[in-house]
Amino acid sequence: MMNRPLQLLLIFFLIISFSVSAGNKPKAEINIDEQLGKQVPLNVSFYDSEGNKVLLKDLVNKTTVLAFVYYKCPGICSPLMSEISNIVNKSDLEPGKDYNIITISMDDRETQRVAKEKKQNFLSLITKNFPSTAWSFLTGDSLSIREVTKAAGFHFERVGAQFIHTTSLIFLTADGKISRYLYPGYNTKGDFNVLPFNFKMAVIDASEGKVIPTVGKVLAFCFSYDPKGKTYVFNLLKVFGVGTLILIGVFVIFLRIKPKKVKSNKG
Repeated sequence: MMNRPLQLLLIFFLIISFSVSAGNKPKAEINIDEQLGKQVPLNVSFYDSEGNKVLLKDLVNKTTVLAFVYYKCPGICSPLMSEISNIVNKSDLEPGKDYNIITISMDDRETQRVAKEKKQNFLSLITKNFPSTAWSFLTGDSLSIREVTKAAGFHFERVGAQFIHTTSLIFLTADGKISRYLYPGYNTKGDFNVLPFNFKMAVIDASEGKVIPTVGKVLAFCFSYDPKGKTYVFNLLKVFGVGTLILIGVFVIFLRIKPKKVKSNKG
């Protein structure tokens, strides 16, 4: 028969579990559900920054770095694209030869004109020799966008004129399979940080067709996007709840083992 303290602990465990689970449900769709080794649909059409209709298969002809953004984003998208420009400058890999970059707008209302403006802005930050064809800024209709984001496990939500979303660099093999997700570091100033070594290894792994699990996935769990502040914030409640569950679990195991040790000593 279970003793009274153990019963109370288990009840408390269930209450905390339900609270954390219930508290997370509204945000459950705003995440990245990694689809490592899965195929991204390549027969999907978009429009490039010059207004040309293109198929993904015509752009994903080598290792490709894919990012979902929207060009009028007031929050994390511009810092992400700035960091892409920055890592291109720092990396000793050759863009257009070793890898291509594709950014796809999740906003079906954005046009070729705004994509062209953004391309000019972020390519101007690149100081090394960079072929303009190595970075495609795409727009498309909602069906095309959803088909690719769903395949990549990228979940977002439109709220009025804006979008709630997280972010990652997704590395594709030359045949469009997902090799790796790389989550940029983030600081309170609104700047992202991608280590050149991590970027280079992700490109090399994708070029070799390797599928690499994400070591830093916990960062995506511990941080949530604050649509009001348009920034990432530390989700203390979520982390505290999970930490509490772990401590309670250890304590319950201790209570169950301790009586057995006492009995064995008496025997």
